[in-house]
Amino acid sequence: MEMSFQSWQEMKAALRDVLEEELGTGRCNMARKWDGGKLILKPCDDSMQPREIPMEFFFKKITSVREKLRVLEQKINNHDTLSYEDKAEFQTLITRAYGSLTTFNIMFRDEKDRFSGQKSEE
Repeated sequence: MEMSFQSWQEMKAALRDVLEEELGTGRCNMARKWDGGKLILKPCDDSMQPREIPMEFFFKKITSVREKLRVLEQKINNHDTLSYEDKAEFQTLITRAYGSLTTFNIMFRDEKDRFSGQKSEE
């Protein structure tokens, strides 16, 4: 099968699609209500300046953390010398990290892209 690309941008987009498909990652969308919004970090000391961070930037950071956790999870699961017990322990820690990140689920447009942690068995 021969493919031809009209531009460097087309080739990059095709490569990105293949990598996203193979790694099980992908782009997710921020909920529209946050488009153009800002995260404002205001110190309790009024003499200090607040810091404004564009929501798009913050969202990219959150999704980057998720992707890195997924890669870590894959590496642990595919590691040859880790025992089953070690893999289970590390998986529990990763699941708890996902659970800690559920606070940011309001930022995701699609429910399938949201974080999920360990379900409590109460």
